[in-house]
Amino acid sequence: MATRALLADLAAAALAVGAPPLEIESVGGVDAAVRVAAGEQVDLVFLASGALSSLARDAHLDASTVTPIALSQVAVAVPSEGAGPATAPGATAFRDASGLRAALRAAERVGYSTGPSGTALVGMIEEWGFTGELGDRLVQARPGVPVAASLAVGDVDLGFQQLSELVGQPGIRILGVLPADCAIDTVFSGAVAAASTDPAAAAEMLAFFASKEMRTVLEGHSFTPV
Repeated sequence: MATRALLADLAAAALAVGAPPLEIESVGGVDAAVRVAAGEQVDLVFLASGALSSLARDAHLDASTVTPIALSQVAVAVPSEGAGPATAPGATAFRDASGLRAALRAAERVGYSTGPSGTALVGMIEEWGFTGELGDRLVQARPGVPVAASLAVGDVDLGFQQLSELVGQPGIRILGVLPADCAIDTVFSGAVAAASTDPAAAAEMLAFFASKEMRTVLEGHSFTPV
């Protein structure tokens, strides 16, 4: 889901230079991996690099075509009402990891997503020994449901998700990305599916998505080119 709007704009850019139209279905990463593993007929797959590597090992993808596309950072957000002024682009939410730990302890309910960013956050909380302390205050969003939605309706008061999925969402204020000493970064990659009916055309489309010419498209969606 983090790459939904990005992929739509990349496909539009490809179409503008003569590439064939690309029909894109964006679903939660877990569901996408299950469907590809089941042999669903698709030409290209875009997922976090770890998930793509697993599919490639099991020959559901052409491993030689795995191509990094964009790096995504996890950001922190709160409900917007009474939250103060907007944070400057590129800002970090806290000075360091100690600031994040204090915020977690102070929050009534902490929202996080499915997929790699949520898994990484939970793992970090476990390493800090906070799992028992936070308990049921940790609230995982349902697959395909953005954390921003939970923040906007007041189900959680501190939310963590890919920056690209938080930008532009109503009812929230983004505090910034996680500080360097506890940053959670995800590289999203693409690959040609083993079930592709036209792997050559799929590979050409993938190469265009990863080209330098698409850098501004990535940056426009709060991704960093790889």
